[in-house]
Amino acid sequence: MCCWGGPGACRRRGRPPVKWGGSSVVYEDIRLEGHIIDSMVLPRVLDDILDLGGDFRFLSFRVGREKFDYSRALIRVKAAGEVQLEAILSRLQRHGAQAVEQVDAQLAPAPVDGVFPEGFYSTTNLETFVRVHGRWVPVAHPEMDCGIRLIATDETAEANTIETDIAETVPISQVKKGDFLVVGRRGVRVRPMERSREARTFEFMSSSVSSEKPKHLVIGEVAGLMRRMRDTGRKILAVVGPAVVHTGAAPALAGMVRDGWVDVVFGGNAVAVHDIEVCLYGTSLGINLERGLSEEGGHEHHLRAINRVRACGSILQAVEQGVVDRGLFYELVKAGVPYVLAGSIRDDGPLPEVLTDAMEAQRAMREYARQAGMCLMLSTMLHSIAVGNLLPASVRTVCVDINPAVVTKLSDRGSFQTIGIVTDVGLFLGELAQDLAS
Repeated sequence: MCCWGGPGACRRRGRPPVKWGGSSVVYEDIRLEGHIIDSMVLPRVLDDILDLGGDFRFLSFRVGREKFDYSRALIRVKAAGEVQLEAILSRLQRHGAQAVEQVDAQLAPAPVDGVFPEGFYSTTNLETFVRVHGRWVPVAHPEMDCGIRLIATDETAEANTIETDIAETVPISQVKKGDFLVVGRRGVRVRPMERSREARTFEFMSSSVSSEKPKHLVIGEVAGLMRRMRDTGRKILAVVGPAVVHTGAAPALAGMVRDGWVDVVFGGNAVAVHDIEVCLYGTSLGINLERGLSEEGGHEHHLRAINRVRACGSILQAVEQGVVDRGLFYELVKAGVPYVLAGSIRDDGPLPEVLTDAMEAQRAMREYARQAGMCLMLSTMLHSIAVGNLLPASVRTVCVDINPAVVTKLSDRGSFQTIGIVTDVGLFLGELAQDLAS
């Protein structure tokens, strides 16, 4: 039986192609287990096989009889050649398909700092396990587009001889020479996200983008989920764009921070600058938020706000000195809620706390993202996509934007756990704050 290895794996195991429908083919037997029908895993597997030019045959299929019973399928996947079979198996592995014949993962050392070994396994954001000496070891911190590093307890061990219970994702920029990484796809198992048969949050939202659903019901579900997160001690992350300030929603979010509903905030230079601009001048991008009209010289206000904070030394010191005495970042400082501001090439200033080194910002964000149980993405497309790349699929993610393409882009990048709410972020935050306060 062919393994999950690369092209040539069948030949290496001494197994010739077989006849299927009059043609010579190679094949692999795979196993699917779980709520594979109501989670649409099985249809996706079969579609992928056919889309990639393969074929399949059910060897056995058992449907779960009771509410919590798993269904199980044994499927023979065939292809015209080994390269095609490897492409199919690579796709199916992401749906949780397992090779019937299990082997240990293959390891290789990183040749130099910041370089993975050739043929490294590229991760998804799904729960992942790696097989080491016959045992399945969970991979800590699921994150897409990383490698899998095994931490050897014996520093003198060589690849494929180490025994360990520690496996973790590692971004390419953080790998060190000599680190042991998984290469190929053998010995790796992925657990897909499943739709439970129980009632669950967003049960009534059958699509990933909610544009025509009753917003008060959706917001009520979001508030309920936030209550459950706080009750269970899980962290709530808010990714905030400057539109939150421009729409006048910053006071609602500031109130949620004050009341303990937000545990960490990610943003860019702009959201902090315009929040402080409102505090100092009553404008956001020069527009008076009370009258909705531009003010004479208002286009300078954001730069003057940056200058005032830089003169104080930091946002924290501006709050302590009484220069900033209200607003979202005032409440973050007073509540001791951490925030990470990642810079961009467009930034004026920037503010002192803004991390202008993109990799430094990514590292800071990654540490908080790994602790999150829920993420609110509030009207900031590029920042939301960046954060989505850092989050495990298990993190309940709500993306609020007036543009439905934002959540589509998140899903296309692999953040398929995201629920999109198409609405004005100001209206959303205002009603959410009221629901949480009730």
